[in-house]
Amino acid sequence: MSYAQTALDELEKGQLDQFKKQYALSLRHDDDDTLFSLGEELYSLGFLNQSRRIYEKLLKKYPDEDELRTNIADIAIDEDKNDEALDYLNQVSPDSPAYVEALMVAADLYQTQELFEVSEQKLLTAKKLAPDEPVITFALAELYFTMREFRKAIPLYLDLITAGTTALSRVNIVERLGVAYANAGRFEQAIGYLKQIHTGDMTPDVKFETAFTYLQLKERTEAIKLFNELKDSDAHYTSLYPYLGQALEQENRLAEALTALQEGLGVDQYNEKLWLQAAHVATRLDDEALAEKYLKKGHELDSDDIAAVIQLSNLYVKQERWDENEQLAKPYVKAEDADPQLYWNLAVTANHQEDFAAARKYYDAAAPFFMDQTDFLKPAIYFYREEGASEQVVKLLTAYLKVVPDDADMALMLEGYQDN
Repeated sequence: MSYAQTALDELEKGQLDQFKKQYALSLRHDDDDTLFSLGEELYSLGFLNQSRRIYEKLLKKYPDEDELRTNIADIAIDEDKNDEALDYLNQVSPDSPAYVEALMVAADLYQTQELFEVSEQKLLTAKKLAPDEPVITFALAELYFTMREFRKAIPLYLDLITAGTTALSRVNIVERLGVAYANAGRFEQAIGYLKQIHTGDMTPDVKFETAFTYLQLKERTEAIKLFNELKDSDAHYTSLYPYLGQALEQENRLAEALTALQEGLGVDQYNEKLWLQAAHVATRLDDEALAEKYLKKGHELDSDDIAAVIQLSNLYVKQERWDENEQLAKPYVKAEDADPQLYWNLAVTANHQEDFAAARKYYDAAAPFFMDQTDFLKPAIYFYREEGASEQVVKLLTAYLKVVPDDADMALMLEGYQDN
């Protein structure tokens, strides 16, 4: 038995002192092939220093063996010694048998530095040199997956599966392809692959993507089942709660939807979107007090989230809390891109407060955005009529009758203005 094998046996038994002794003996006495194999084994086990020492010893003896340079570069990357890794890789010439491997290692290095375009070029060059090598195809697909360029990743994963490669580097390529299709919005294709994965074999991320895909396909029963399974196995997987709430709400299971969202808030209390979603469901359940509480919490977390402002403003208008609505909404209509709903709400508010000049200003600002909405047009018409703004009345009446042509009272009002 070689010293290398004895060293590995001692390592397996947890005898580190004995391992070190046998490792030292292996360096002095074992043949080069045995040493190279020991270096590979130690690298796979995470013993980087010992592996590097072997490769460096062999490189001194065989300076033309570029595979040793790529192996040392790999170790240098793991040790965050990127400049050293590049030095070794740059020593590998394009006519070297190890050049493709060097390109792969360089691509990995640049990817860790988030220099994705440089990494892509390295991998594309490698693929030109070895077009049928599945490891290169896989690496390029994984790079695109990381970059969220799923439409580029999909054909590469398909090529691997077509060639009979369904797993590489402990990655299930069928899973990857399904998730890539889902993220590309191609849900029908996605579910065809995701269905092939047994639920028990799914990672939390894949289970989430599968449930999300079912939701997009309106297969809400399956979506709810998987979201709940994910919640039961990992309650802190916070991304699931908005979609579980959405699926339950779409099934009109409102009380369950609210409970799910409340559970989500229990683990993700700083998610203002979750507070707003819970408020929306509470409103549908006619629990306006709870809705207000949630809206205020969401607004407190992100005062720039205009959705929270609008929902809270709508609630104040519904409850005729004019002063509170004015205080809330007024600061948000100073911007050039103010949401027109706030103009509408402030117009109604100012009118009830008998501040007719302000009401006119807000109605003027809101009107261009709601010329097809009778809930806006009818009260606005009466407001402008009281203001004596005949031109605006005619304009809004004309728009209103396009939507409700059989409203005889409004038609008669328009005729009266046209006759004058």
